Parts: sequence; C-alpha cells; structure tokens
Amino acid sequence: MRRFSILKTVMLSGAMALVGMATNAADLTVGANIGNVPWEFQDETGKTVGFEVDLVTEIAKRLNKSVEFVNIPFNGLFSAVQSGRINMAVSSITITEKRLESVSFAQPYYDSDQSLTVMAASGVKDLSGMGGKVVGVDTGSTGDMWATNNTAKYSLGEIRRFEGLQPAMLDLAAGRVDGYISDIPALQYYVKDKPEIKVVERIPTGEKYSIMFNKGDPLAKEVNDVITKLKGEGFIAKLHETWFGAKAEDTTSTVKVADMPAAK
Repeated sequence: MRRFSILKTVMLSGAMALVGMATNAADLTVGANIGNVPWEFQDETGKTVGFEVDLVTEIAKRLNKSVEFVNIPFNGLFSAVQSGRINMAVSSITITEKRLESVSFAQPYYDSDQSLTVMAASGVKDLSGMGGKVVGVDTGSTGDMWATNNTAKYSLGEIRRFEGLQPAMLDLAAGRVDGYISDIPALQYYVKDKPEIKVVERIPTGEKYSIMFNKGDPLAKEVNDVITKLKGEGFIAKLHETWFGAKAEDTTSTVKVADMPAAK
C-alpha cells in the first residue's frame, strides 16, 4: 500500500510539473541565429536584443501573445519551422523562390545586398582580389549560395562555412580566412568602429528579409497584417533609425507595404 502511495505521489508531482511547464510556455516560439548582429544578438548583460527582436516582440504584443526566442543555427531554422518545433524564424532571412516552395513568409521589411569584408591591411580592394583566397560565408545563407555559384567567375579558393558573424570575424582577424561574404547591413554595423576591418564591395542580390513560417501556416497572414499596421505607423522605420543610425528610404520594404510573397 505504501509503495502505491509513493508511486501515486511521484505521478502527481510529474503531472504538476508538466502543467507548470505548459503554463510557463510562451505562445510564440521564435527561432533565431543569436549572434546575427544587429538583427538578434546578446548585449553585454546577456539579454537578446536587435532589430528583429524588437520587431517580433512588438508583433507578439499586437497579437496579445507572449514570445520566446530560441537560439538555432541558421541552417537549422528551416527544418525547425517545418517540423513545428518553432512557430516562426528570423535571422535576416531572404525570401527566395526556392524557399517559397517549402515555407511561407510575411511581407518583407528590409531590402539588402551581400558584401565582401576584409582586413584593411590585406590590400584586397574588391572581389577581383580574392582569386585563390579563402572565403568565409554563413552556412546555407544567400552569401553561401552566391559564393558557391560565383567561385569560377572570381577564381575563389576554399569556401569556409560559419554559424554566424562572430566566429567568421575571429577567423578573418586571425588570417584563417581572407574575406567574408555576408549581409551588408550586419557588416556595416559591425565595422563602423573597427578601422582595421573594411567592407570593400557591395554585391547586388536584391534581397528582401522577412519572417519565415511553416508552409501555409495561418499565423503568417496574422503577422503580415500586423506588419502592414506597423509600417503605416512608422514603427519599423523608427527601428531602422535606431539600429542603423539612418532614415529608411520611402521606396524600401522598411516603409512600403507589400503583398505576402507567394510561390510562382
């Protein structure tokens, strides 16, 4: 009889713990590659901050939902939304026709390009100087795809893949890579107080960033509608000024309302 009572107590305790976990769980779980400056990264106190953190937090507020950010390597964000492990993903994710075949996006909120960043002392002035050299990229990113597709054109050497800007910058400074190809806003933000590192060339790609969802998830439309309201209020334009120190141009996705992207 005593053994049964103990077992019953353990079972009840476990059930209560599960209820507690469920109670504490956030309404929206957002995957992000933490370390993707200035979009989502940890400040000196360890708090997760950034342009997209502020944006998603405000969106959740407008939807009357709580939100939790989960650190996931960029390449793992796609399977995480498709499996339902997370509700949505951010990390300066580019909308592409290929991605629209398997996931959904809300309307874009930032227009970008790629860029080549090098050590100022390297003497490399543009992509033509990267022949035979080691190029760093973020795994599975637009920069990764661009470097792979243009290896022959620029006679690029080895392509070395990283999980975010910080480890790539460490290898660039140490001379383990000769150049780093990634999103230009993140690199311009990073090097603004580091004269030893230079963004030497913009690589036009026509990228537009947005929030990613599982294919056909109704949440995408809800979030899209909130983004429309935030653009109308000038909220996202203010985020641009906060994080990039410059006014967003009226012709960009940061200001202009757009349709939800759809696969052709």
